[in-house]
Amino acid sequence: MIPVSRPFLGAEEEAAVVAALRSGWVTQGPRVAEFEKAFAAALGQPEAIAVSSCTTGLHLVLHALGVGRGDEVVVPSLSFIATANSVAHTGATPVFADIDLATYNLDPASTAKAISRRTKAILLVHQVGLPADVAAFRKLARRARVKLIEDAACAIGSQVDGRAVGGDADVAVFSFHPRKLVTTGEGGMIVTRSRALATRLRSLRHHGVSMSDFARHAAGKVVVESYREVGFNYRMTDVQAAVGLVQLGRLEEFIERRQEQGMRYDRAFAKHPALAISQVADHVRFNYQTYLLRLLPGARVTRDVLMQRLLEQGIATRRGVMAAHREPAYKKARLPVPLPATNEADRTAIVLPLYHAMTPAEQDRVIEGVLAAV
Repeated sequence: MIPVSRPFLGAEEEAAVVAALRSGWVTQGPRVAEFEKAFAAALGQPEAIAVSSCTTGLHLVLHALGVGRGDEVVVPSLSFIATANSVAHTGATPVFADIDLATYNLDPASTAKAISRRTKAILLVHQVGLPADVAAFRKLARRARVKLIEDAACAIGSQVDGRAVGGDADVAVFSFHPRKLVTTGEGGMIVTRSRALATRLRSLRHHGVSMSDFARHAAGKVVVESYREVGFNYRMTDVQAAVGLVQLGRLEEFIERRQEQGMRYDRAFAKHPALAISQVADHVRFNYQTYLLRLLPGARVTRDVLMQRLLEQGIATRRGVMAAHREPAYKKARLPVPLPATNEADRTAIVLPLYHAMTPAEQDRVIEGVLAAV
């Protein structure tokens, strides 16, 4: 079976885990601090805050920015359901806007129409790792006087004009799930230019404590911590951070390999009249975290039939990015704007296998299977 994805973990990651275990620090400790420093440096941000997942990171940011009951946050429906859930966890309401089918990212015009007097923030997703038009959304956020938060779960290593996605964000959140380029098993990272926000986020991720366990243990005198506000247990462990440090060092290698594979798919499918590939602008570096292919009306099969035919050939696929407003959890959601592009992508998009160790022969099997079916 050719899987959709497979993390690349080797002897260095194994050795790093063993070293962390032997150190005695298995919860949040010195390796988390080191990982935060390395990640911030890689993005050119002054602050990075490690958390237990991208979802908890988004929730933490929304909470820290004062989003709560009675507020609204505009989000794409075409995103993993965690995006909308992070808003719902605060008591606020996720309001769905439509996407641009060329990039699968939020459409500024649709987003503008979805903003109301209750809107507190826009949650901008860099879908499948393809950078969204941040400049347009910054203008929109300033005009509407709302916060702009970047959900960069998939976008580590992607760039716009040579600048890392999230590198100049007010606040952005990344994921280290095993399907991402850099993985810690589970985990996430918040980056921000605000030192005050970073200080509060570090406290909130650890039950609102006044200082970390590591800082308390490292103190040369007895220190009694205090708990300033009701917080959360959203910490990353040193075992995870040890893996993340090694993985972060492999990032450019991972991107180079994925671009090679992604562009190979592009060449195979770009001119087919029944297939649509993602559109990548010249000034953008796409990390190809996920390869999304969309069926056009000329295809001889539906998306689900294509998935079944590939599965019968030993090729795993996934439906394209879900549409949250069509899931039972949000079936009663108010839709202030129409979502035709979202509905089309939800019905016709498919995720093809793409991972570091995938061989040319395996990729040929996928390409041949798709072309034969459509």
